Order: sequence, then structure tokens, then C-alpha cells
Amino acid sequence: MTTPSAKKRPSLGFILGKSGAYAVLLVGLIATLLPFFYIIVSSLKNEAELRQTPPDFFPSVPTLKHYITILTDEKIPLEQNLFNSIFVSSMRVLITLFTSSFAGYIFAKYQFKGRNLAFGMIFMQIMIPMQVVMIPNYLLVVKLGLIDSLWALIIPAFVDAYGIFMMKQFIEAMPAELMDAARIDGASELGIYTRIILPQMGPPLASLGIFTFMATWNDYLWPLIVLTSPEKRTIPLLVVWFQTAHTSNQGLILAASILTLLPIFFVYIFLQRWIVDQATSSAFK
Repeated sequence: MTTPSAKKRPSLGFILGKSGAYAVLLVGLIATLLPFFYIIVSSLKNEAELRQTPPDFFPSVPTLKHYITILTDEKIPLEQNLFNSIFVSSMRVLITLFTSSFAGYIFAKYQFKGRNLAFGMIFMQIMIPMQVVMIPNYLLVVKLGLIDSLWALIIPAFVDAYGIFMMKQFIEAMPAELMDAARIDGASELGIYTRIILPQMGPPLASLGIFTFMATWNDYLWPLIVLTSPEKRTIPLLVVWFQTAHTSNQGLILAASILTLLPIFFVYIFLQRWIVDQATSSAFK
């Protein structure tokens, strides 16, 4: 005799459907990670194995000589180039998070003349490709005397239209009663922003931060235009230099590519919890 509390056994169709979904996800995961895994194992091969036809998937004798060459070559200012990328990416993230959250707060919670027009003009910038504004940005950098300076990579990106749109959508869902209560308690508008708004924006700020970091870290075209000195190169320019100077050494190119991916990997691992929270909260909304 069954009791009302007895759990109903899942049907065969449910089990097959769930198994099929997991199988599709597993195939997608393998298809996504396989190219990256192949680059890693290939960077551990010697030159003879890299040129072998047909190639072997795994190296017969793994070697780290390509990584050692990159890390010990005195002709390569690796430490300086790495610092340049970290500095530019970090500054871009901090500035973008501040300007986007502050502007998003204003557009979401304040009513003023021309508000919709101003936000519409900002929203239109999302649809404008970077290549269209590259010449005006270059002229601006020349006027400021910032050619061959790391600030030439930071100043033109002070304001991110997508970041403002993203923050505005999130802040609009916050109850206005929280801000009204803070005003009654005597909080200033800046205090409301720092004490009420920002503490609740961890997931969207983390998501915007990692998107900005990845875009800045991988940026190649704009740094190529405004930077001229080898010591001012960022990591993507260093990888391209490897491809130009060592076209016959595929192992060095692969190893340099892996080294450029590591910071993004660690940043994502550190911020993945907030990114998942952002996706979950967006789904509920």
C-alpha cells in the first residue's frame, strides 16, 4: 500500500530526456574545450613533432623548453609587457565600473529634462563599431599628446555605453523605498549610491568587470595604432611579434598564446560565482 508521501518514480521518458540533455551538454563541452586542450598539449611538443604529418595528439616526450625560452629571453620585455596589460586592463575595469554604475543609477532613479534623449544617444553607441570612432579617438589622443602612452588605451574608454545600459536595467529593479528611507535618515545622494546601490550590485559589476577585462586584455588593433615602443607593448602585441619573428617556431607561438590566456582564466575562476548569480537573477527577472 502506497502512502501519499511516497515519492513517485520518474518515468522512462523523463530519464531518457534528462540523459539526452546531459549527453548534448557533454558533447558541447568537449567540442568547446578540445581546441584549447590541443593547443596546450601541442605547446609541449618539440619542433619535429609539431611538423609531423599526420600529427600525434599527445607529445611523446613533453617539454617546457618553449615556455622557458619565452620567460628567459632577454630580448623580450615580458615582465614589462605583462605589467602594461595588467595596468591597462585593471584601470579600464575600475573606471568602467564606476562610470557605468554611477550613470546607470542616475538614468534609472532620476527624472530630468532630456533624460530619454541622452540615454537614447548613449544606447545608439552600442550599435556603432569601434572602427567607426577609431579616427576621432586617434585625433583626440594626438591632441592630448598621449601617443605611445598607456593612457591612450584608457582615456578613450572612460565611458562604456553597454555598461551604462546594463547597470540601468539592474538598478531599475531596485525598490525606490530603500533610497527614500535613506534620504529620510539624512543620507546624501552620494551616500545612497555608495551605501545602498553599490552593495547590491555585486553580480552585475562582476559580469561587466570580466567582460571589460577580457575585451581590454585581448585588444590588438587599437594598441597597435597608438603604441610604438617595444616596452609599451601589451600582451596581444607580443604574441603577434612572436608570430612575425618566429614564424618557423610554432611551439613558441603556441606557448605565448597559452600565457596570454592564463590571466583571463584565473579572473573568470575568481569571479564565476558572481557571474552565475547575475545570470540567475536575470532569469528570475
